[in-house]
Amino acid sequence: MSSFIEESLTEPRDSFGVLWGVSCHTFTQRPPDSSQIFPIARFPPSLSLSLNLPPPQRRGLMPLTLDGQITMEKTPSYFITKEAPERIRAMDGGRTRLIVVVRDPVTRAISDYTQTLSKRTLGTASFEALAFRNRSSGLVEPQWSALRIGLYADHLARWLRAFPRERMLFVSGERLVSDPAGEVGRAQRFLGLKTIVTDKHFYFNATKGFPCLKKAEGSGRPHCLGKTKGRTHPSVDARALVRLRDFYRPFNLKFYQMVGEDFGWE
Repeated sequence: MSSFIEESLTEPRDSFGVLWGVSCHTFTQRPPDSSQIFPIARFPPSLSLSLNLPPPQRRGLMPLTLDGQITMEKTPSYFITKEAPERIRAMDGGRTRLIVVVRDPVTRAISDYTQTLSKRTLGTASFEALAFRNRSSGLVEPQWSALRIGLYADHLARWLRAFPRERMLFVSGERLVSDPAGEVGRAQRFLGLKTIVTDKHFYFNATKGFPCLKKAEGSGRPHCLGKTKGRTHPSVDARALVRLRDFYRPFNLKFYQMVGEDFGWE
């Protein structure tokens, strides 16, 4: 098999799909059918090695692919980068397909805080101290990056000016955990691939609280999310959660209208 791959690899190609948001590459990068493996390019968050490079140089950074394979690029920061939509459209004339993984913005903000806290870059500041300009009045601090990212409607508006809605697939981060095969199946169909990954390829890891992908028979241990995933979230004051849900509600409703789907966030 390895010799076949070496002989059949073609030149690097521009990405056919761009993947954003809650990390789901664990489920899409390693499908049981090797003919549909997605080589995934990852660029630094600064985008200095992606959007700012001339197309030939950027293409040279992409992984090699086999005929019949597609190349995915996973750079979550694209979604909130103002220059990204027009630059990506200019690279391929708008042919790229975009997969956006979204989850409840309040839960997402707490998860972001938990991740950053683990790196000890926030000192001892509490989630509430960062999320509110004035805790007594409940005035939210929308400029805090953990909250600003969750304003999906604002970010999406820029992308809809550069790409038609049918070029975008919105994957539910919640359903990706509760029904991974269903959401990955939607992604496979959206990309024009055979539906290879089904329920039989997943099992739930109770320790992590996330599904794991079973590898092909005899190929080793299942592929699960890394150590940075599944951390226990800190306790957040219930009144703060209510205020944040009130803050996000109009943005969520607008987002539902824009994508034509209700994600059921409170």
